[in-house]
Amino acid sequence: MNVFRILGDLSHLLAMILLLGKIWRSKCCTGISGKSQILFALVFTTRYLDLFTNFISIYNTVMKIPMSLSLLGGFLLCAYVTVYMIYGKFRKTFDSENDTFRLEFLLVPVIGLSFLENYSFTPLEILWTFSIYLESVAILPQLFMISKTGEAETITTHYLFFLGLYRALYLANWIRRYQTENFYDQIAVVSGVVQTIFYCDFFYLYVTKVLKGKKLSLPMPI
Repeated sequence: MNVFRILGDLSHLLAMILLLGKIWRSKCCTGISGKSQILFALVFTTRYLDLFTNFISIYNTVMKIPMSLSLLGGFLLCAYVTVYMIYGKFRKTFDSENDTFRLEFLLVPVIGLSFLENYSFTPLEILWTFSIYLESVAILPQLFMISKTGEAETITTHYLFFLGLYRALYLANWIRRYQTENFYDQIAVVSGVVQTIFYCDFFYLYVTKVLKGKKLSLPMPI
């Protein structure tokens, strides 16, 4: 397996664990977009349904379907626990007034595109395609929330950085696969590029402010 993919998955897991740790330690989910977390949970749910019908590798199965509820090491488990903490256990601290992004603005075009642009018009393939398209825009509610409040906590910025790093590493993985295997997944690559573009401004602010010990702040919307 390409080392970039392994590092990408580890970066992704680290991002999710950082977010869960932040919520659990502070008993608070202020500044975290519950809508983005719902979208990510939907991404993982629809993407990995084929694991129940097709065996790919032990690595793929262990990373996507946790062996134990006590391990917080799987994407599905982390995603659903995060959603539960935001809307269940710590819902009183949830900043719903600033988490106002309209999900239908993302879901409707993504669903439509999934039916129009896919590799095979079958239920599992359409769901996989839907998950790829949705992941490319799932972070937008979180970025919109940060722009609305004008700032983000340091741990939230670390979470976003590792999410962006995960996608950047996957781009490197696709480049490597094209060079070594002549393999090119147009849907995944184009969606990944779109997702990485959304992180570009954030990466710049992260390097110039957060890594220097400053608090990340964004211009308030007019």
